[in-house]
Amino acid sequence: MTRAPDQTNSGGGCGSCANYFTSAKFLLYLGHALSTWGDRMWHFAVAVFLVELYGNSLLLTAVYGLVVAGSVLLLGAIIGDWVDKNSRLRVAQTSLIVQNSSVILCGIILMIVFLFKTQLLTLYYGWLLTLCYILVITIANIANLASTATTITIQRDWIVVVAGEDRGKLADMNATIRRIDQLTNILAPMAVGQIMTFGSPVIGCGFISGWNLFSVFLEYLLLWKVYQKTPALALKATSKIEESELKQLNVQKDSELKPTEGVQLIGEKDVTVFEPKQEKGISCSARIAEPFITFRDGWVAYYNQPVFLAGMGLAFLYMTVLGFDCITTGYAYTQGLSGSMLSLLMGASAITGIMGTVAFTWLRRKCGLVCTGLISGIAQLACLVLCVISVFMPGSPLDLTVSPFADIRTRLLEGQPLPTIHPADASEMSFTTEMHNWLNKSSSVNDVEMSSDSVPLISVSLLFAGVIAARVGLWSFDLTVTQLLQENVIESERGIINGVQNSMNYLLDLLHFIMVILAPNPEAFGLLVLISVSFVAMGHIMYFQFARKTLGKRLFACCAPDSKAVSNNSPPCNSSTV
Repeated sequence: MTRAPDQTNSGGGCGSCANYFTSAKFLLYLGHALSTWGDRMWHFAVAVFLVELYGNSLLLTAVYGLVVAGSVLLLGAIIGDWVDKNSRLRVAQTSLIVQNSSVILCGIILMIVFLFKTQLLTLYYGWLLTLCYILVITIANIANLASTATTITIQRDWIVVVAGEDRGKLADMNATIRRIDQLTNILAPMAVGQIMTFGSPVIGCGFISGWNLFSVFLEYLLLWKVYQKTPALALKATSKIEESELKQLNVQKDSELKPTEGVQLIGEKDVTVFEPKQEKGISCSARIAEPFITFRDGWVAYYNQPVFLAGMGLAFLYMTVLGFDCITTGYAYTQGLSGSMLSLLMGASAITGIMGTVAFTWLRRKCGLVCTGLISGIAQLACLVLCVISVFMPGSPLDLTVSPFADIRTRLLEGQPLPTIHPADASEMSFTTEMHNWLNKSSSVNDVEMSSDSVPLISVSLLFAGVIAARVGLWSFDLTVTQLLQENVIESERGIINGVQNSMNYLLDLLHFIMVILAPNPEAFGLLVLISVSFVAMGHIMYFQFARKTLGKRLFACCAPDSKAVSNNSPPCNSSTV
């Protein structure tokens, strides 16, 4: 891999600042911040709009969530394959234009529906309005798929090339990107929420459409500037032979890297590489079968990756109710926590999430990338012990004598609709707008309003203490696996492997929402907590197996508190080849 040119120099303070603010790294941050801000606003607003349109029902929101999750699950590998087979600039520009254009079109359709809903309801027996709902969900799903392509190409490929061979720089850039995600995940929904509260849904739609129309040009310009400032982005390995030659040229350089710079696993296994297919002589049936073959080969290639267990370990962390999504916060509301208290807890979770990014960069420098994942996993599991304890403390509604499916049977017998929940964004594992929908639903269903005086807060306090504290280990572990994938998946198949990784994340996230739909009553929430902790533990066990295979007998020497292996003079734990 060709190292990106360094954009900083040793000149004066003003010159250094000017060079930094015009560097490819900063421009990449700025473009990501704009893209993420618009993305978070849209994800917040679309669910609220769908609830508003369908008479305060979560039906459309749930349908949208299932369509999004199912689409990424089925098309993740195909999207990644498309990323691999095309030039970086073309992929980034196409996905950016498709994403923003889809959001703008969705906003316009929603504005029309809000303004003329009564008239649309009377036309063609309401089928025209139903068609509008289908169009909104379909186009919003296209926007999400384009967002997935953008995430793969920018956060999993461009950032690696911009960082060059400096793995420390790559770790810092990953951490900064994640901090931007954390901040925009809180601030963007707050901003658009205020506009919708003091304005109207129509004004909210217009604002989001206008923002995307404005930002698409600026993001396009920033991408072009980053591409110009990083000549290595124009060079892309498209075959295994070509990339093998590049790796041979870098063998000596890799062996001279400092021991704390990570672990290089490329070459440990023979992995499937997807070379561009020749267009000559391809029959119609072959063209039809190509997406299915790509889907199959993508999952096979993912399984054959040396970091397969690490990726699976990260995916298993999505099978949990212990996050700031609509489920956990809705449960907290039924236990007596107010909306203002929940907002404070959200802020605390954002702070600990940022602390996790800081901990990642520090731990990676001190004891290496693989051991950082081990330490982060242990820290997360230690904090989640508080959540397990909370299940058995005073105030916990856990009652194993109440069937988890009692609510389903009751609703089926009474002819009431099942409560539906919108799956959260899998790429982010954080608070989304559906919390408000869940809270509103909970408050309208309960006959007796819950208060802090009627329910002891010991259980729910321990629950959130564990969830918030575990964010440090969670985000540090997430960054560890992200960088392992960046460093150890060969360039010619980064797209398809990360596409399959996104599919795995969505699959486990979808399963956790199905689990909640099957057991929605508060008496079963404690059981869901125990299941969630079990899945998190299984994920970290998978990572431990990956680390054991990677480091072998040197693993314990690396992570032992009294070991000298963490010093820069001792290479056993972090040598560049295994």
